[in-house]
Amino acid sequence: MILSVSRRTDIPNYYADWFYNRLQEGFLCVRNPMNAHQVSRISLSPAVVDGIVFWTKNPAGLLSRLDELGAYPYYVQFTLTGYGRDVEPGLPDKRGVLIPVFRELAAITGPRRVIWRYDPVFISDRYTAAYHRKAFAEIAAALSGYTERVVISFLDYYKKTERNTAALHIARISEKEMSALAGAFAAVARTYGMEITSCAEPYDLQRVGVKQGSCIDKALLEDVIGRRLTGGKDKSQRPACGCMESVEVGTYHTCMAGCRYCYANHSPEAARKNAEAYDPHSPILCGRIGPQDRVTERKVKSLKTL
Repeated sequence: MILSVSRRTDIPNYYADWFYNRLQEGFLCVRNPMNAHQVSRISLSPAVVDGIVFWTKNPAGLLSRLDELGAYPYYVQFTLTGYGRDVEPGLPDKRGVLIPVFRELAAITGPRRVIWRYDPVFISDRYTAAYHRKAFAEIAAALSGYTERVVISFLDYYKKTERNTAALHIARISEKEMSALAGAFAAVARTYGMEITSCAEPYDLQRVGVKQGSCIDKALLEDVIGRRLTGGKDKSQRPACGCMESVEVGTYHTCMAGCRYCYANHSPEAARKNAEAYDPHSPILCGRIGPQDRVTERKVKSLKTL
């Protein structure tokens, strides 16, 4: 199986100790977000974990203990945008902290295993198309030689996203505007030797130089692992998503970054409240197994071919 760590929260940034402890103990538990008392126990044996895909805005918590991942092939999706603290209030300075962290991680893992994500893209009075073109180019120049791929996507308008971004006065972007901006990103990416792909975009951006991508990328995982994999498309994701099947290990409403566009947090207040239950030694993230919970062993297996 492939572990997704995590679409629901930033484990490398806030809960790395918990994840490393789970690797040491050989299992973790995940609560079903649709059924609060249904809990899956998931083996973390290297015999069944073929690879790990990390999602983060700041992997500093991983860096000092990367050697503990030795038995687990992995790569990192690192989101790095041009937004300020009015949009991403919980993140440190991009130029002074996050770009150096990106470079440090890539120096250890190699540039192929650190994917730059510039997403989600939205347009507002402050964050105009011209602003994004400039910010994208600046970050691309700073990351040149430290990554081989950049992933872009445009903001999806969930109800909670619309509520949490109301003060930003986001404008609806047309398909024409989206294509023009994506094309500008593609030109910059080519300049710095980066492949550019999209994440779950319903529109065809290939005509402007942006391939349809897969964040949990079977081909990349096979390259990192050194073996062929049998996994198919992840049917639990959106129709436009190209990711292969994986096992999600995170917990919703626990990310402390406070990004206004976040789909995984109901509100910053809910995230702070849930984070109060964080125990790095608990088998489940930001919670405990209670007497009313029904814990079942999830059947998992290696996807490697012979």
